This record gives sequence, structure tokens and C-alpha cells, in this order.
Amino acid sequence: MRIDKNKVQIKMAKLGINQHELAERADISRQTLSYIINGKDCRPKLFGKICKALDSDPEEMLDVTEIIED
Repeated sequence: MRIDKNKVQIKMAKLGINQHELAERADISRQTLSYIINGKDCRPKLFGKICKALDSDPEEMLDVTEIIED
């Protein structure tokens, strides 16, 4: 599954945090977060950690273009 980069960036801006802070909140490495934000697939557990750190619903953060293209 893929996370929507734009939605993540908007949510980060609303929370006033950067990628490093989001990675800390999600308890993942900044490098892993960067890969995921930049379009790499991630496991549901990582996706959930990021959504929880952003205080967002997973459905809200899902990149739906991937679903439509499949």
C-alpha cells in the first residue's frame, strides 16, 4: 500500500512538524519514512504507525491513485 505524499505533507504542516519529528512520533527511521513518502510501498503496520503519528484515519491517507490504476 502507498501513502499519499501530498496528504502527509499537508498534515505535517498542520501539526507543525518535519519528517524527522514524524519519524520519531511513528517510531520508524527517517530514511524509511522518506522512502514511504516518496512512493515506495509499505506494510500495513508501518502505514498504521504513520497514520497514528499524524492522528489521521488510514483511509484518509491512502494513495487512491494506486487503487484506481490496478
